[in-house]
Amino acid sequence: MDKLKSAAHSVSGGAARVSLEYEPSVALPGDVLSVRVTATSTGAPVKSGGVFVDLRAIETATLPVSTNQQVGNSSHVSFEQQVPIAPAFTLGANETKVFEGQVRLPTNVQPSFQGYYARHEWSTRGRVEVTGNDPDSGYMTLRVGTKG
Repeated sequence: MDKLKSAAHSVSGGAARVSLEYEPSVALPGDVLSVRVTATSTGAPVKSGGVFVDLRAIETATLPVSTNQQVGNSSHVSFEQQVPIAPAFTLGANETKVFEGQVRLPTNVQPSFQGYYARHEWSTRGRVEVTGNDPDSGYMTLRVGTKG
């Protein structure tokens, strides 16, 4: 039964609970984010390939497609990066580990914005790499401003 439960956790990403804290909450291109990823085993030991912080930006346009106000949506991932924070490790049964690091935003990225027809949204998440579905914190909004 334990092997079956362990396999289910591997597939579902439920082998560990993961949280992410970062600052500052609003960053500029080129800024460094201080990050803290906390991982807690939900029961069985977890063999991990490392801890990562993922950055993602998505541009979405919502345009009217006819006079009856129907809208069409189109999205594009404009930026995606996986930043290693910690090397491979094993999380013991019901153990919690905290990993800290820094993530630099590139200098040439588009800022966050919300317009009438379009928006550009940044997000970040903490993730523990495992076989199967990686447990993660879920994506959290990150505001990226403009310089100048």
